[in-house]
Amino acid sequence: MKKYLGVLLLLSASIGFATKAIAQQFTLTGKVFDRATGKTLGGASVYLPEIKKGTIANKDGVFTINIEAGSHVLEISYVGYATDVENIKLQKNTTQDFYLNSSVLEGGNVIVTSFLRATSTRRTPTPVTIVKKEELFRGVSSNLIDALSKVPGVSQISTGPAISKPIIRGLGYNRVVVMNDGIRQEGQQWGDEHGIEIDEYNVSRTEVLKVPASLIYGSDALAGVINIISNVPVSEGVIKGNVFSNYQTNNRMMGNHFDLAGNNKGFIWGINYSAKNAGDYKNKYDGTVFNSRFLERNGGGYIGIEKSWGYSQLSFSNFYQNLGIVEGDRDADGRFIMLKDVGGIAEEVVVDAAEEKRFTPRVPMQKIQHTKYTLDNNIKLGNDRLKATFGLQQNQRMEFGNVLDINEKELFFDLKTFNYAIQYLQAEKNNWKNTFGVNGMRQTNTNRGEEALVPDYTSFDIGAFYYTQKRTEKTSWSGGLRYDQKWMNFSNPNQFVCPPGMACIA
Repeated sequence: MKKYLGVLLLLSASIGFATKAIAQQFTLTGKVFDRATGKTLGGASVYLPEIKKGTIANKDGVFTINIEAGSHVLEISYVGYATDVENIKLQKNTTQDFYLNSSVLEGGNVIVTSFLRATSTRRTPTPVTIVKKEELFRGVSSNLIDALSKVPGVSQISTGPAISKPIIRGLGYNRVVVMNDGIRQEGQQWGDEHGIEIDEYNVSRTEVLKVPASLIYGSDALAGVINIISNVPVSEGVIKGNVFSNYQTNNRMMGNHFDLAGNNKGFIWGINYSAKNAGDYKNKYDGTVFNSRFLERNGGGYIGIEKSWGYSQLSFSNFYQNLGIVEGDRDADGRFIMLKDVGGIAEEVVVDAAEEKRFTPRVPMQKIQHTKYTLDNNIKLGNDRLKATFGLQQNQRMEFGNVLDINEKELFFDLKTFNYAIQYLQAEKNNWKNTFGVNGMRQTNTNRGEEALVPDYTSFDIGAFYYTQKRTEKTSWSGGLRYDQKWMNFSNPNQFVCPPGMACIA
């Protein structure tokens, strides 16, 4: 882990040193208006997601932003208005005004970044659903995938209030790729008891691709892609923060979140922290469901530099979750029972009212620790761009089932993953956009518990692809080619232990 982290820091320093050349910049100024009334919209947002740069209009609706020469896609938004997307080609200092239509639904024409370039949803030949942060909080949910399951075509498999796995049109597990800030999330997503280790309180927006996206993301994206964007830098000269709390009556869940971000002359930074505590939930069939309680502690931050040549951003996140496993054992009267250490002997006792009010998970339970470092770079090369993203993840899942020794780890998966993705994006020419890329990962799984469900292994995969987009006045086309190669080595294939009650093949 430390070795790979050192590689990320070295890459960050090398990229910063190699990109000192100053690209030509111009100023884009203008106003944002209400199309119907002509009133200026002070506080409207003008954002360029491809280069992660934006600004906020002043009280008179006037904005100014310095960006490099070339073609850009802008997203102009304001609360209570349909979002507008405009393509501009900047070759000199330019003044351009924008007009928004009042609308109860703020979606409209929105930018999509899941296809490597910023693209309007109206120019995307595949169905994409955009879910913004505000929409995630409009409904009641206990985790991110639970909130996304309200999107048409998306459902979930849930084995507890804090464990949800995305299902897109009937396919899930290793057939849905979850991306987080440009890095594929790797956390043993093949298992029923493994959720998505991402703090939904820190999510800015989510793009759901409900179609195969294997051309760009590999064969595991057979069902689709959930692209989660967390770290969005604020405008130049701005320091911005958020504090909010969430309380749910059913399981007495209290959630709190804090984040703060700034941008000073191209130096960007941000920090965030979230916490959740939840007791047992209730339903009309069982009453209080024993041991459905959980807690989360999540934090992270990022630093980076944003200049005329592009940007480089190094981010860190840590996800910790402790949750009980519901077994549902009952006595003859239908009351929940639990195992308890009584003088060194494991005895079954009835769950009383005092126990039902507790928040601390009981055995059996699991603890998940997911640590991630991400280095995201976007560098201008003439009129073209080079995107290089590297990630280092460590996912540790521990399961505790011995009431006589609550610290004994019956299962302990230690999964380490190094992700890489490099793309060369050619400038648009004659309405053609060509992209060449290489992506893949190196992964090592080690069992450190008393039992092993899968053998220790090391794997490496690499994929090369060509992706092209063509647009006309009335149509949009996309396609390409991809080739993948994967190697896997099992360190000890005979260490697998067949769980009790299961039929296993030797």
